[in-house]
Amino acid sequence: MGEPRALPFSFSSCIRGRPELRPVILERRKTKDLSRLALARFANKAQRAAGLAGEVNILLTGDSEIQRLNLQFRRKDKPTDVLSFPSGEYEGGDIAISLRTARAQADEIGHDLLTEVKVLILHGMLHLAGHDHETDRGQMLKLERRLRARLNLPAGLIERSAIGKPPSPANGKAARVRTR
Repeated sequence: MGEPRALPFSFSSCIRGRPELRPVILERRKTKDLSRLALARFANKAQRAAGLAGEVNILLTGDSEIQRLNLQFRRKDKPTDVLSFPSGEYEGGDIAISLRTARAQADEIGHDLLTEVKVLILHGMLHLAGHDHETDRGQMLKLERRLRARLNLPAGLIERSAIGKPPSPANGKAARVRTR
């Protein structure tokens, strides 16, 4: 294990006075459909359920910023719904979520934006915890199903992709970004 890497966005200095808001939610795109406190509470539950230690920062942004991050870290010049940036050996990291893509997916599936963002947060937490549905022969899918049931969430990203439904209108794909 080498030096800890700099995360794409970190704002631990913002939370010193608000310890109840761990994981930290940063809204670059505000929406009246989401409660930052409700998301932070859910993210805390999801982080514990995923067995993930360390600090987690969640960026709620738009398609243009997530497309820039996707290009910079994955060399894919298109928006996606969620990106995960692990900070080390399963010790937290950053999650970026495009609210525009999340809203389109929520509309397509028939649930609200808050529910879709929770699905994306759980998926991102599992990637931060070291799971990778592209290489693990279904292990992350099984775990995500179990945790979604425990957290009262509908079908997740892997499951939607597995039944032939594209994960987003932009045909984006959630990803764990590995940078060292």
